[in-house]
Amino acid sequence: MLENMSIRKNNNQYFTVFFEKNELNGYTVTVPSLPGLVTEGRTLEEATKMVRDAIKCYVSGLKKAKEKIFLPFKNF
Repeated sequence: MLENMSIRKNNNQYFTVFFEKNELNGYTVTVPSLPGLVTEGRTLEEATKMVRDAIKCYVSGLKKAKEKIFLPFKNF
């Protein structure tokens, strides 16, 4: 089963994330607009916390490297 949701960061950046039930009955989470970002959690709540932290670290790394952050869509 695949679920998706948008995660908002403090500065109004939104990222679409996909939660997929894995073989251990937990969740594997990916963020299509942030290549290579994959995390997991035992519950949906834990997976959500993990992906929020992973997005924060990923974006921080992009900023340190002075690379652009590409968002999948704009706020309407």
